[in-house]
Amino acid sequence: MTDLSHYRNIGIFAHVDAGKTTTTERILKLTGKIHKTGEVHDGEATTDFMDQEQERGITIQSAATSCEWDGHRFNIIDTPGHVDFTIEVYRSLKVLDGGVGVFCGSGGVEPQSETNWRYANESEVARIIFVNKLDRMGADFYRVVDQIENVLGARTIPMTLPIGTEDDFVGVVDLLEEKAYIWDDSGNPENYELTDVPADMVEKVAEYREKLVEIALEQDDAAMERYFEGEIPDIATLKACIRKGTIALDFFPTYCGSAFKNKGVQNVLNAVVDFLPDPTQVKPQPEMDLEGNELGTYAIVDPTKPMRALAFKIMDDRFGALTFLRVYSGTLNKGDTVVNTFTGKNERIGRIVEMHADSREELESATAGDIVAVLGMKNVQTGHTLADPKNPATLEPMVFPDPVISIAVSPKDKSASEKMGVALGKMIAEDPSFRVETDEDSGETILMGMGELHLDIKIDIMRRTHGVEVEVGKPQVAYRETITQPIEDTYTHKKQSGGSGQFGRIDFIIEPGEPGSGYEFESKVTGGNVPREYWPAVEKGFRSSADQGVLAGYPLLDFKVTLMDGAFHAVDSSALAFEIAAKAGYRQSIPKAGPQLIEPIMKVDVFTPDDHVGDCIGDLNRRRGMIKSQEAGPTGVRIKADVPLSEMFGYIGDLRTMTSGRGQFSMEFSHYLPCPKNVADVVIKEAQERAKA
Repeated sequence: MTDLSHYRNIGIFAHVDAGKTTTTERILKLTGKIHKTGEVHDGEATTDFMDQEQERGITIQSAATSCEWDGHRFNIIDTPGHVDFTIEVYRSLKVLDGGVGVFCGSGGVEPQSETNWRYANESEVARIIFVNKLDRMGADFYRVVDQIENVLGARTIPMTLPIGTEDDFVGVVDLLEEKAYIWDDSGNPENYELTDVPADMVEKVAEYREKLVEIALEQDDAAMERYFEGEIPDIATLKACIRKGTIALDFFPTYCGSAFKNKGVQNVLNAVVDFLPDPTQVKPQPEMDLEGNELGTYAIVDPTKPMRALAFKIMDDRFGALTFLRVYSGTLNKGDTVVNTFTGKNERIGRIVEMHADSREELESATAGDIVAVLGMKNVQTGHTLADPKNPATLEPMVFPDPVISIAVSPKDKSASEKMGVALGKMIAEDPSFRVETDEDSGETILMGMGELHLDIKIDIMRRTHGVEVEVGKPQVAYRETITQPIEDTYTHKKQSGGSGQFGRIDFIIEPGEPGSGYEFESKVTGGNVPREYWPAVEKGFRSSADQGVLAGYPLLDFKVTLMDGAFHAVDSSALAFEIAAKAGYRQSIPKAGPQLIEPIMKVDVFTPDDHVGDCIGDLNRRRGMIKSQEAGPTGVRIKADVPLSEMFGYIGDLRTMTSGRGQFSMEFSHYLPCPKNVADVVIKEAQERAKA
C-alpha cells in the first residue's frame, strides 16, 4: 500500500513572468524526470505544450506532472500567471495540499500575485515562497520580503539569504544549517559547493537566524522555555516547528534564488519535503448529500474508505477527453463503475493515466491522495464529484466568476458551422470561465470570457486545433443595470377564461441593495393573505425577470424585493398565477425605480519607464481612469488605477507606442460603477437598434 506521508501535491503559482514554468523545468531536471531543460523563451518548456503557449511564451492552461525527490513523490501543477486565466489557478489550488508562490526579485508583489495569494488563502493551502530572478537588474530580496509582508499581509520566515545580487548573485546561505551553497558558472544545478558563511554576511545571518528560531519556537511552548533558559534548539526541533506553523498557515518559509541560472532550486525541493503537508495532514473535504446539504462527515484520505474524487479539469487532446481527478478517499480501479453525483448517472472508468504534461503513463489504479487523468468520461464536467455508487456523497463544488467581455463570431461558410458547434462544446467543457450564448434577436454566437487575451486565444484554438475559420465582431462590454430609488407598488394578475381562472395580488417594495449584494428576497406577509406556499413563486418571478433589465436588456444587479401583502383566491390562485404577477410587477415597477446602467471597472496595473510616467497618467485620465497610486521601482514606475473596461480595448498597442515598447500592464475585474450619462445613452441606443433589427 502507498505510504501517503511520502506524497506532496503541490502547485506553482505567481504573477505572469515571475518564472513559474522555468522553476518547474528546473525541478523536473533536478528530479531526473527530464534530461534536457527546455526554456520558455525558446518555446520548449515541458509544461507549455500548446502551440499558443510556445509562441507567446506564457502558460495558458495548468499542466500536471509528477516526479520523485528524496524518496518522496511530487504531483506538480504548473499554473498560468496571466489574469485572463486565473480560473486555472483557482481550480488547481482547490485540489492541492501545498503550493510554491514564486515572486520576481525585481518586480516583487504584482497584481496577479495578490489575486493568486487571495485564492490560496481562501482554499487554505500551505505555501512556501520562492523569490526568483535574483540575478536580474534591480533585484532585491529584502525589498520583496517587505512587500510580501505589507501588501499581502503574509508573515514570512526567511530560510535562505542571497549571496551577492544581480550579476554577482552566486548562491544562498541556508539559515537552518548556517552553510553557504555556492554554484559555479557552468549552469549545472549539481555543481555547487557547501562552504562556511561569507565573512561579510556573518552578522546578517546571525540576526536572521535568531528571528527564524523565535518565530519557529512559537509553535512549541516547551522548546521556547528551554530557549529562553539558554538552550539552542537542534535542527530537527526547528524543522518540526516550522512544518507545524507552515501547515497551520501561521507563516510562510521564504527562499531565494534564480531558477534560470539553476541556483537555489534544491533548497525549495527540500522545503517541499520538509515543510509542506502530505495529503493526510490537510483539513479533509466536507461531504454533502445529493441536495448539497452538509452531512457532517468528511472524505478521509484513506484508500479503504468509500471512493470520492473531484474532477478539477477537462482537457481535450488527440486521444479524446481527459478528465483530471483528485482522489480524496478510497481507491479507483480500471474498469470500476462510479456515480457522477451531479448528474446521477453511472460512469465506467476506462483507462487511468498519470500525466507528464502531454505524455502519459498507464496505471491500473489510483488511491486517496493521487492526482490522475481518466480517459473516456462521457458527461463529467469541472467541479463534478465521482463517488462509490453504493455509498454516494458530493464534495464541495467549485464556483466560477462571471465573464466581463464578449465578442460575436460567425462561421465563414456552411461547412464551418457544424464544426464550430462541436469545437465550442469541447472548449466550454475545458474552461468553465468561457461561456457561449446565442443572441436571440440576431442569431449571432456570442463568446464570453475574462479578457481580450482570453477570447483571442479561444479564437486561435478554434482556428488551429479545430480548423474552424470565423468572422469576429468587435468586443462588447458586460454592462449591467441597477436601480437608484425604492418603489412601493402593487400588481394584480387576474384572468378568467372558462373553467378555473388565475388570480394573484402582490404588494411589494423594490429597493436598491448594497453594491455586490446581487438579488435578495424577503417576505413580510402576515395573516396568510399570500399563503406561504406561493412565496417561492413570487421570488422566482422576480429572480427570472432580473436577467432582463428595462434600459438596454442587461441583467439587473443589487436590488431587494420585499413582499409586504397581497390577496389570493381559494380556487383561482396558484403558484403560476403569483409567478406571473411577480414578472408583470417587475416590468411595471423597475422603470419607476430610477434604473441606471452600470459598467465593469477594472483594476489596472501599468509598469512604465520613468520618462513616460506623465504620458501614461494622462492617457489613463483620458480613459476615465482614477489613479490610485504610483510606486517608483528600480527600473521604472508602477501606476495603479481603476479604469472602465470599455475604455481599455486595444490599450496594449497604445501603451507600447507611448513607452517605445517597454511598458507592460495587467488588469482584472474590480467592481461595477454607474455609467456617465453620455456613455449610457450610446449603449442604450445601440441596444434599442439591435432589438429593432
